[in-house]
Amino acid sequence: MKKFICLFIIFFSLVNTDLFAKNIMILKLKYGLVEIELYEDKAPNHVKRFKELADSGKYDGVVFHRVIDGFMAQTGDVKFGNSNSPEFNLALAGTGGSNLPNLKAEFTNIAHTRGILSAARSADPDSANSQFFICFDSAPHLDRQYSAFGKVIKGMEFVDMIKKGDPNSGAVSDPDKIISLKSK
Repeated sequence: MKKFICLFIIFFSLVNTDLFAKNIMILKLKYGLVEIELYEDKAPNHVKRFKELADSGKYDGVVFHRVIDGFMAQTGDVKFGNSNSPEFNLALAGTGGSNLPNLKAEFTNIAHTRGILSAARSADPDSANSQFFICFDSAPHLDRQYSAFGKVIKGMEFVDMIKKGDPNSGAVSDPDKIISLKSK
């Protein structure tokens, strides 16, 4: 009987963790660790791409090339924004992406509020590739215009510490960078 109870408890705990498991990423900044919950049910293709690039180390060393106080911090240019790469060029950071095809927009009802993670893109709604941004504050003008796919659930105070750029363009000289970004 004791073996049965032990097996039942072990089985239930394994099943229980799967039922309540969240899709969490750990963003390591020089200021501390940031936990990001991904919304796979809302933007599955953006989440898949983000995890693929993160877990293969593509975001490690990428700078926050555009940071506007009170608005957002943008990063993710794995071509020109990776400070560990021979192709690193701060003047071009923000113009590159990965060698993967662009993603179709996945607009949802997720509001661009403080901590939201969303896909950066050009004027073409279907041009998101590897770049993303984290909102410092609410940005309702972005709602249903950009593909929001996650949210900071812990460590937003560290995101707030990211070096800010020019108040008009957001361009950052000597920018902070992603130390690492991986699935939890």
